[in-house]
Amino acid sequence: MATSDKFQTYKNVFDEKTLLVLAKLEGQGYFDEIKSPISIGKEANVFSAIKKDGTYVCIKIYRTFTADFKRMYRYISSDQRFKGLQKKRMQIIRAWAQREYRNLLLMHELGINAPIPYIARENVLVMEFIGDKLGNAAKRLKDDTPKKIEKFSKILINDLAKMAEKNFFHGDLSEFNILNYKDRPILIDFSHGMKIISTEEKGLFIRDINTIKKYFSKHGCKLKIPKILQ
Repeated sequence: MATSDKFQTYKNVFDEKTLLVLAKLEGQGYFDEIKSPISIGKEANVFSAIKKDGTYVCIKIYRTFTADFKRMYRYISSDQRFKGLQKKRMQIIRAWAQREYRNLLLMHELGINAPIPYIARENVLVMEFIGDKLGNAAKRLKDDTPKKIEKFSKILINDLAKMAEKNFFHGDLSEFNILNYKDRPILIDFSHGMKIISTEEKGLFIRDINTIKKYFSKHGCKLKIPKILQ
């Protein structure tokens, strides 16, 4: 299978296998053209892409060489959904993408404000684009303070409580992993999401809550934390 010519622009950014995956997803109609980067990180690059009907999707591409797969393995090895996972780079990165896909599906089922996932294949995840019709992505909370911050915080706390009712938490929650979309919180980056099964996970859960308390306190908003999040 030849890589589509339209992806040759990215041949110095992604490896050949990733380009082939992108070409296959494009051929299946998940998107027609990659438009622009939304975020560039050590673990993954996120792009906006447009479909033939003019609507946008979001493409998250996990790095295959520079990602810290040993750290990923530490997180995912305790996840019962991936029991028996071997400590091999590509296997772990594929599982990492699948983990975010499954976690986002769960969030959708729970009615949490998070992107809807469409497909995860190899190290590529295609999901709902959060932004306007022109392709301008919503900003992260760290870059866009809500105008009605108390209302924003209440929606966020309600979502976190819904997750906690299912014994689930984000695992890496901060102003870097929350979007401000029309003054509503959208939770993103769910590859760390997991259930509380030991004191270690409980510690990470408490860290999540303390991190957002610190952010809102800095902006003059004292959070009312329900018992389930304590």
